[in-house]
Amino acid sequence: MGAIRLDLIGRYLRPHRKVVLRGMAALVVVNLLSVSIPLLVRRVIDDLQDGFALQDVLAQAGLIVVLATAMGAVRLYSRMQVFGVGRQVEADLKQQIFDHLLLQEPGWVQTTGSGEVISRATSDVENVRRLLGFAVLSLTNTALAYALTLPAMLAIDPWLSLAAVGLYPVMLIVVRLFGGRMMRQQRRQQEALASLSDLIQEDLSGISAIKIYGQEATEEQAFAGRNRVYRDAALNLARTRSTLFPLLEGISSISLLLLLALGSGQLESGRLTIGDLVALILFVERLVFPTALLGFTLNTFQTGQVSLERVEELLRRQPLVMSPRFPQPPGQPSRGAVEARGLTVRYPNAPRPALVDVSFALQPGELVAVVGPVGCGKTTLARALGRMVQVDPGQLWLDGVDITTLDLAELRGRVGLVPQEGYLFTATLADNLRYGEPEAPLERVQEAARQARLDGDIKGFPDGYETLVGERGITLSGGQRQRTALGRALLVQSPLLVLDDALASVDNSTAAEILRSIREERSRQQGSAQPDGRTILMISHQLSAAAACDRVLVLEDGRLVQQGTHNALLAQRGTYQRLWDREQATEQLKAAG
Repeated sequence: MGAIRLDLIGRYLRPHRKVVLRGMAALVVVNLLSVSIPLLVRRVIDDLQDGFALQDVLAQAGLIVVLATAMGAVRLYSRMQVFGVGRQVEADLKQQIFDHLLLQEPGWVQTTGSGEVISRATSDVENVRRLLGFAVLSLTNTALAYALTLPAMLAIDPWLSLAAVGLYPVMLIVVRLFGGRMMRQQRRQQEALASLSDLIQEDLSGISAIKIYGQEATEEQAFAGRNRVYRDAALNLARTRSTLFPLLEGISSISLLLLLALGSGQLESGRLTIGDLVALILFVERLVFPTALLGFTLNTFQTGQVSLERVEELLRRQPLVMSPRFPQPPGQPSRGAVEARGLTVRYPNAPRPALVDVSFALQPGELVAVVGPVGCGKTTLARALGRMVQVDPGQLWLDGVDITTLDLAELRGRVGLVPQEGYLFTATLADNLRYGEPEAPLERVQEAARQARLDGDIKGFPDGYETLVGERGITLSGGQRQRTALGRALLVQSPLLVLDDALASVDNSTAAEILRSIREERSRQQGSAQPDGRTILMISHQLSAAAACDRVLVLEDGRLVQQGTHNALLAQRGTYQRLWDREQATEQLKAAG
């Protein structure tokens, strides 16, 4: 346990130090009372041996009952205080991690893997909660128990006390050995349960495919296999627990028998009273639980520290894309003019840049297509415009302003980015459409749906705009999902709209209607003061759609190799002509088939 780890523990407990100190003070009171009660019992028993007055014995017995009741109440208070700190830290840490994850760029989340991130945000945070709650309480309680109980036992009879607790190190070793095994078995059980849950979730999401291909039997076998793994893991854990606790009881019983055997000789010699022996028995039994728990506590403490470091590692990860410390204040209303000056984008650990020295300009109101072979950098260009990837200063400008000087919220309010796979949340159609502006009235939601040519589909749904789209929009077709994602961006009314193959699942006539509606609506809203309309950058693999655009940008291997109108590019030998000829040949083959 290094100093750094202890510093981390102290840092998490420091905001709650008053509550922790109250809990520790209550533990001191509990242990003082637990030491005083056996001493009172000793006095009562010795008084009974020497002759007694019933009234005095009853008074002492009543005092013991009061002290035992007070000890239980104070113990409950101490647990509520310390465990409450653990729960509060858990809640705060989960919120902190969630807020931190929302700041990360999408590329990091996708490459890291959601399973690893979720594991740190749930299992590791739970281990931290156990560390700061259970482990701290248990270690403090064990230290106080030995610090206060052993002196009281030694004061009665030193050699008999040492003989009685002599087997406790054996108990600690047994717990340490079994505790490590139990933690590994419990982890395997949790992993097996997680595997079962993953299969259930996957099969429920893909139930249509299972039915179509008649794979019910295959999935049943897969579930049965994982279920057996979970059963075996649970049984192994149960066997270990069933072996450990009888062992602890046996060691405790041997210690007690040893105390009785040696204590009998002391009684005969008169060096020990019956009250002394009873007090020693009570003290020995009092130390059994903290000693047995100490092994689990140490395992929990070590596991919690590892988890704490994993959580800290996650929180230390700084996003590559951040708002500037002193963002440029919003200037004139944005018109959607874009300029790239030698734009170069490289993903972390990538062997070569995704975009290399790309330069172009978009005028307000232009409809410009971006085409090129697969992997040429089209999607990277779309992400760069919304700063979903790192962009160096001085390379990309929006309305004459370097986008790296703008606050991210301001920039993304000006740039509407619609990906090919628009993510839909498990909510109503209306809520998905107004996701960018949750308080938008229904009239604006309906207008956005009309522009996206989704209103006709919605009228056919029994619940209209209140239709639940299901997980990831599973109840909608591919085209409906794309148009819903497009309507979401249109509702925000960004002056620059970037369509990253966002109309791939929509037929050509509908796509043309959508683009015309978007441009007309933008012009109508701006009126004569700004007749340019909304600037649209349409990334597409369908060159027939690009043919209707004002200009076409052609990318290849991350470089801008051609730009111009459709007819001008067809007149040139190059990438665009080759892609056009290939598409036309494909269309002819489909028509012939």
